[in-house]
Amino acid sequence: MPISPLAAKDSSDGKRRQRIATLVLYTVLVALALWVIRSFIPSIVWALVIAIVIWPLLQRLSSPAQTSMRASAIALGLTTVVGLFIVLPIVGIFTQALHETHHLMQWISNVEQNGIPEPDFVKQMPFGKPIGEWWQANLALPLQGSPAMQELRGSHVATAGRQFGKLAVRGVVHFGFMLLTLFVVLRTGPLASVQIVQAVRRVFGADGTHLATRMAAAVRGTVTGLVVVGLGEGLLIGISYAVAGLPHAAELGLVTAVAAMLPFCAPVAFGLAALWLFVHGQMAGAIGVLVTGTVVVFLAEHFVRPGLIGSATRLPFLLVLFGILGGAETFGLVGLFIGPALMTVLTVLWSEALR
Repeated sequence: MPISPLAAKDSSDGKRRQRIATLVLYTVLVALALWVIRSFIPSIVWALVIAIVIWPLLQRLSSPAQTSMRASAIALGLTTVVGLFIVLPIVGIFTQALHETHHLMQWISNVEQNGIPEPDFVKQMPFGKPIGEWWQANLALPLQGSPAMQELRGSHVATAGRQFGKLAVRGVVHFGFMLLTLFVVLRTGPLASVQIVQAVRRVFGADGTHLATRMAAAVRGTVTGLVVVGLGEGLLIGISYAVAGLPHAAELGLVTAVAAMLPFCAPVAFGLAALWLFVHGQMAGAIGVLVTGTVVVFLAEHFVRPGLIGSATRLPFLLVLFGILGGAETFGLVGLFIGPALMTVLTVLWSEALR
């Protein structure tokens, strides 16, 4: 019996309503799932970023016919290397900071008893006389009982210490979940990647697969540009620290390297180092550190880093800069890698629109 046009139209409308209802249900369920795991989303995103970066290495180490034991061993080895790469510098810096705490407490005790002597360079400054008079009146005298010393020994420091402890515990917990997520991603990576590519191609077609590949390249190129270039900046500027006679040059070089991984933070690190040398009367060393740091950062930030990131993502320098800064402002540290990936999406969509 033939179906009437009205019945066919009703059936088509019913199927359309079912698809809309299914889409709404899926959207609500996904949003609810993301809300449930909202506290762990940063850990998951960091694990995915690291997995994208080391994916070529995972593919070289893996084989199509590998056993489950071999896949687990490779994932565990790579996760361990990543964990040590992150933990060891932090432990070294923290250990050095604890070692210096004893000297800091001695300095505070001496300041309480004797005050802070006026540095010799103050007298040579253009407005050295009024600055010296203020220094003698406020800092050169014994500071025991002063408001500043009371703040250092008061409840504010204890409160800040407790807050720091809470943040440290929270950071350790999230770091542990990040490593666990990374292990699972690397363990199921080769099979999951094939399934993801198939799903993306089925839903979005070949253009969606191309876009996903470009986004992964953007993340990998950004990590290379930030981390590798940052380590190089820290090494070169750290050498200038050692030549200038700065104490703990290796540790300070590591701190500078970490700062150099963030946009425009390296000048803060080597600027403080130059200020320390200047205060201690080492004018030549301070100038040498400032000049070396300025030249290294200028070359790295304007040529090397944009070249590495732009060549991997085929992004113009301005979009690389906006992606890094805007991503960091919007998403925090992980936004350093998300931003360029989103800028890649923008350029791909623009290219498709011009075709």
